[in-house]
Formats: sequence, structure tokens, C-alpha cells
Amino acid sequence: MLAMAMFGFGYLLVPLYEKFCEITGIGGRTGGAMVEAELSSEIDHDRTVRVQFVSTVNSALPWRFEPTERFMDVHPGKLYETKYIAYNRADHAVVAQAVPSVSPGRAALFFNKTECFCFTEQLLSPGESRDMPVRFVVDPNLPDRVDLVTLSYIIYKNDEATAVLAAVN
Repeated sequence: MLAMAMFGFGYLLVPLYEKFCEITGIGGRTGGAMVEAELSSEIDHDRTVRVQFVSTVNSALPWRFEPTERFMDVHPGKLYETKYIAYNRADHAVVAQAVPSVSPGRAALFFNKTECFCFTEQLLSPGESRDMPVRFVVDPNLPDRVDLVTLSYIIYKNDEATAVLAAVN
């Protein structure tokens, strides 16, 4: 009986954790993406929110990784695009994965990424650089007291995928 209760509790942890991440923005979870067709009718031209772009590279990853712009002033409801640039400084191909985070936590539900390099692993050959786009919209329902939202990425080396790549080559 105790084993069944423990199994049930373990089984319930996954959806509870996913809901927690959705609410807090941990693990890059943000609010559901709006359909682009709906965006034009919901643009709040009277309000401006500043979005800050931040990047961190894990020490095991031999890349340079940074946003092309540090800040962008946006109107809630309007679709925007920015880019991050990655450059592989290693003498071999490297696979990496970016993990996004939105702060403050209460803003995470109102920051919607419609396109993001963080959705897939990134492979860069030696010396290769790449522009990596992010398309996003700030929901017009973002609380009025929030006027600065930070989109931050930490990019990590995927050791397993890089090792497989090295073994194939």
C-alpha cells in the first residue's frame, strides 16, 4: 500500500512541477503564445514596457553568446524580434542548449515567445557564428506596476550530443 502511495505521489509531481514552472517562469516557461492574427487588435499603443536581454555562458561551453541589443521598449500586444549571437571559439564542433528565464516571476505568464532558439539544440562548427532570433510579445494584461521585464538565457554545452558528434567525425 505504501509503495502504491509513493508511486502515485511521484506520478503527480510531474504535472505539479510543470504548473509551478508555468506560474513562476522557472525553466523558461512563459504564458501561452498568442496567435499573430490576434495581436494587431490588442496592441496597447499607450503603454511602453522595457524588455532587457541578458545572457550567461556556462563555463564548460567555449562560446561567446550575447544579445544584439541590451534593451528594447515595446508596446504590449505587438510582436517583436531580437537576436542573440553565438560564436564557437573551440577547434571542434559543439552542441549547446539555451535555457530561458523571465523575471520578475509575475511577468513570466505575460511574456510569450513565438519563436526561440531555445526550443532546439544548437550545433556550431569551429569558428562558426550564428544569429539566433527570438520573437516575442508582451501580453497587454501584464500588470501595470511591471514596467521592466528581463529575458535571460543561460547556455550550456550538451556533453552527450557533442561526444556523439565527435565519435561520428
